[in-house]
Amino acid sequence: MKTKHKCAWCVGDDLYEAYHDEEWGVPVYDDDTFFEFLVLETFQAGLSWITILRKRENFKKAFDHFDYKKIANYKQSKIDSLLQDAGIVRNKLKVNGTVTNAKLFMDIQKEFGSFSNYIWRFVDGKPITNNVKNYKEAPATTAISDAISKDLKKRGFKFVGSTVTYAFMQATGLVNDHEVTCFRYDEV
Repeated sequence: MKTKHKCAWCVGDDLYEAYHDEEWGVPVYDDDTFFEFLVLETFQAGLSWITILRKRENFKKAFDHFDYKKIANYKQSKIDSLLQDAGIVRNKLKVNGTVTNAKLFMDIQKEFGSFSNYIWRFVDGKPITNNVKNYKEAPATTAISDAISKDLKKRGFKFVGSTVTYAFMQATGLVNDHEVTCFRYDEV
């Protein structure tokens, strides 16, 4: 059986490959999924994505299945317990930032009807398809990630610099940065 060509960044790790094959770059329209990736990308800042993927199920349990309505109402006792949870990244600023972001996420939903409506307007409602030949050529930021980051920061969001925002865009399919020879390039 012939193996399909994949983006080089994921090859060799089963978890990475499954994430690449099934999720990365697939356009998201569901607010729950957007919030999950917002949380995961927040915690990824300064770390490798594989570190976060390996802890994803722990994050899911620790953060009530990424239920932003619950997270927005976390009390200090819950925050303190998260900071003791060895299954996640125990960073006080990121944990507190996640609670703040949950509240602001709901503000955006009220203003735009959904977070999906808000975020997709930055790319005119359709994914940007790049022509990446080698994943190392993909940008870390773009003018659009700069604009989204600036707008989110203006609203009070935490850990949403342009690099984190661009990774969020890649993960949620706002941009397709699969290598042009990758089997997923034409599928997403």
